[in-house]
Amino acid sequence: MDIGAMAAAISSGDRRALARGITLIESARPDHREQAVELISALRGVGRQSLRLGLSGTPGVGKSTFIEAFGMKLADGGKKIAVLAVDPSSARSGGSILGDKTRMEQLSRHPNAYIRPSPSQAHMGGVARRTREAVALCEAAGFDLVLIETVGVGQSETMVAEICDIFLLLMAPAGGDELQGVKRGIMEMADMILVNKADGDLLATATRTVADYAGALRLLRKRVQDPEGFPRAMPVSAYSGSGLDKAWEEITRLAAWRQEQGHWGRRRSDQAAHWFGEEVRYGLLSVLEREPAKGILARLAAQVATGEATPEAAARQMLTALGRQA
Repeated sequence: MDIGAMAAAISSGDRRALARGITLIESARPDHREQAVELISALRGVGRQSLRLGLSGTPGVGKSTFIEAFGMKLADGGKKIAVLAVDPSSARSGGSILGDKTRMEQLSRHPNAYIRPSPSQAHMGGVARRTREAVALCEAAGFDLVLIETVGVGQSETMVAEICDIFLLLMAPAGGDELQGVKRGIMEMADMILVNKADGDLLATATRTVADYAGALRLLRKRVQDPEGFPRAMPVSAYSGSGLDKAWEEITRLAAWRQEQGHWGRRRSDQAAHWFGEEVRYGLLSVLEREPAKGILARLAAQVATGEATPEAAARQMLTALGRQA
């Protein structure tokens, strides 16, 4: 595989090369990982930056419908949009449906849009392990906006905040979670809470829900990366399109303020340091999948299962054995 040619094709906006590049970085084969690292290094010199939007929300809140309506509005306005949608993987078979292109039928056909579904592969935090690298490839390909749609697993889904510039939380009206805004977790990470389905009979309920969330957000500690009025809650309707223009206006205003104040660059630097640590942790865990550590782990696990050793004592032996190998 000619990595230099692939990098050049991606930077020129070749969709097929981008798809092949994302497939390469998602591969777990050792030779593919080496090529993936080479590809990302080659694309660093392109120097492009997209606005990275993270979008989370509970299943059924309308994430895919919102992305299509929001994306179509921006794509029709000339913006180039990449959507990286993470689908949950089966804990038994490891498979994923990857049906986001089916749910975003109009956006998937738009010439200014690119949709790439990826399996979570049981990775915790609502995103796939290599989503950050896929974002880097989309940036190099010249997309103005990269939107990362997470699995939608609830309060623990905070890993996407370490990938994006602005984190959107999509909520349903009268979902019973209004007071969750005072809890630490996904609400605390959100830059904007968008209450979807604010139309028809649910409009009045959605308006009350927005007020509830706005009150809850005021109870949270002020963050240095937020201008006055943020984080904030707003009503939107993916069905009627109401509130989408206002939401985009507020997103761009927040992004511009953070760039002017220097928070944008500092945040991206912090994110890079975070993912360096994650790569080291993954590398250490991968040692357990190779011999001789794999054999030692299996032997100690058998001892724990039969009651010959406690989990704590066996874990200490395992760590001691790894220390000797190092």
